[in-house]
Amino acid sequence: MAQTRQAAAERELRGEEKVRLGLLALPTFAFALAITLVSTYLGEVTRRYTHQTVVIGTIIGAEGIMALWIPLLAGAGSDQLRTRIGGRLPFVLAGTLPAAVFVSLIGFVGSLGAVAAVAALFFAFYFVAYEPYRAMYPDLLEQEVAGRGQSSQAVARGFGTGVALLCGGLLLSLGRPVPFLVGALVMLAAVTLFVVLLLRRGVPEQPQEEREGAAQVAARLRRLIKDHPALRSYLVANALWEMALSALKAFVILYLVVGLRLTLTTSSLLVGGVALVILVGAAVAGKLGDRFGRTFVIKIALVAYGIGYLVPTFTTIRPLIAIAVPFIALGGGAVMTLAYAVLIPLMPEDEHGALTGFYSLSRGIGIVAGPILAGGLITLTSGGPFSATHGFQAMWIVCAAAAFTSIAFVRKLERARERRA
Repeated sequence: MAQTRQAAAERELRGEEKVRLGLLALPTFAFALAITLVSTYLGEVTRRYTHQTVVIGTIIGAEGIMALWIPLLAGAGSDQLRTRIGGRLPFVLAGTLPAAVFVSLIGFVGSLGAVAAVAALFFAFYFVAYEPYRAMYPDLLEQEVAGRGQSSQAVARGFGTGVALLCGGLLLSLGRPVPFLVGALVMLAAVTLFVVLLLRRGVPEQPQEEREGAAQVAARLRRLIKDHPALRSYLVANALWEMALSALKAFVILYLVVGLRLTLTTSSLLVGGVALVILVGAAVAGKLGDRFGRTFVIKIALVAYGIGYLVPTFTTIRPLIAIAVPFIALGGGAVMTLAYAVLIPLMPEDEHGALTGFYSLSRGIGIVAGPILAGGLITLTSGGPFSATHGFQAMWIVCAAAAFTSIAFVRKLERARERRA
């Protein structure tokens, strides 16, 4: 196995593989920018209508609710669909346009209910487009370069996330609709360019299956999870990783603005700077995962990640928080890079679409839980031990607990794979 990993790490990417990675990076960047603008700055928008952090967390957590079922159906449906442009691209096109419309509407609607509704619709169509698109990675790339493929995706995702974090607050200060309109335009432009260039090069081949209904898809996934202990462990581990990330994204701006009393512009610049460090972790983690093993690298990253989260839990001293930030950023970059790459070797050959939906199902659990748990804990501690930050300091507890707990499930995944081997 070590020799296999070494060969994979040493094998140079072919020219065509580099081109495919470049094409695949376009939607990754755009989708990451749009979803980050919504999940990070939606809290600042909803704060105009309510100060109840549980309500804010629930609205942001709608992303996870959609991720619990839409990716499952869209991913499996893209396996089954047969058209002249393949099975994936019709879903990408059918989801992107409505997603762009609804994300732009966030900046114009004028009530809490309307904001919640258009945000939920954006999340729904986002997953209709994104899951079949993500299933194109294993369609286009060989498994031996999966780590670098996911590293490339994570770099593009981190770049989109970083641009959104860096510019979102600045754009929001120009006018409430501005960041969401920019997100919609970038998404439309990037996906259009991706589709046009991909069609010129030829639609990739993908495994074809018999058509299945929703009940059959769910039953098939239940059987897969039942028969594969490693998949069960992965389901929980990935949910915990997303719990940490979603709790952080949902409330980090409010933590800085309300808790530490920084301006929105300063907070956005700080968070954007952190995103640049995340890019470093993302760029390095894929190669390290190919050489030393993905689960080994991710365990090391999770320790640093969890330790970084503990510091702002117990102090508001800014130099100490600054020391912890690189641990959070590098650990987060590694987790973002390797999370999907860890799943790819567990995938049966004809289940790429379905297990991509499985991946987002596990993400959805964490995305729902993170903002709601963090919002509830913020409310409970706002008048107690974390009153100095209006309770927002409590979000770090959720992040740290999720990171440390996930290590046990990564170890279970390793043991399950060893027994199967």
